Amino acid sequence: MSAAENDPPIREAATIILLRRTAQGSSVLMGMRGAKAAFMPSKYVFPGGAVDPEDATAPLAGQLPAPHRDRLLAEPRPGVAPNPHAIAAAALRELAEETGQLIGADHGPKSDWPGYAETGLSPDPTALIYLARAITPPARPRRFDAYFFVIDANALTGDPDDFSRACDELSHLHWVPLSEVRALNLPFITEVVLAELSELVGSVPYDAPLPIPDTVPFFDNRGPSPRFSQIT
Repeated sequence: MSAAENDPPIREAATIILLRRTAQGSSVLMGMRGAKAAFMPSKYVFPGGAVDPEDATAPLAGQLPAPHRDRLLAEPRPGVAPNPHAIAAAALRELAEETGQLIGADHGPKSDWPGYAETGLSPDPTALIYLARAITPPARPRRFDAYFFVIDANALTGDPDDFSRACDELSHLHWVPLSEVRALNLPFITEVVLAELSELVGSVPYDAPLPIPDTVPFFDNRGPSPRFSQIT
């Protein structure tokens, strides 16, 4: 049996980069995976995780807007049709589970997700910005087709420093200045996405809305040779 046949299946995943901007500089929310985790142990990562089947029907206050929705549909894997609703829902759900932070609206259908159920808020993906996509290389214990979103921390509905409702999947949750984050123990793809984020942040004043990227970089490692493209 070849190495490729031994590889685990590729699952869709969604990640949210929370970006906090002030006149003094920008910072991102990071947490550390456990030392015994099967995937990226002891690495600092952004909140995120696999897309679950239930995410396809999760109640949301709105939909991921264009062009992000259309870009999510670009370059599908053979036999796999990306579901923008499910991917956006997974990003918001994982953020709530791993950090206790909510991005919600006081209108829209009710959710039974932790945090949203208690507050009566409806998960709201309308301010998410699709920043990057990456498929985990072969010969890894887990493989994901990961979609990275960024959103301004002003979209949070609660105290951005309160992680009391976070689960124990990520430890050492804290805001890290962009100028210092590369000193952490990071996965390679996180470093690459941070470079994309720094370029995006540097293009606008801190108090201006985040721009929509001209293109979305796609680091495609599904095959034996890596491939890079730009999704327009």
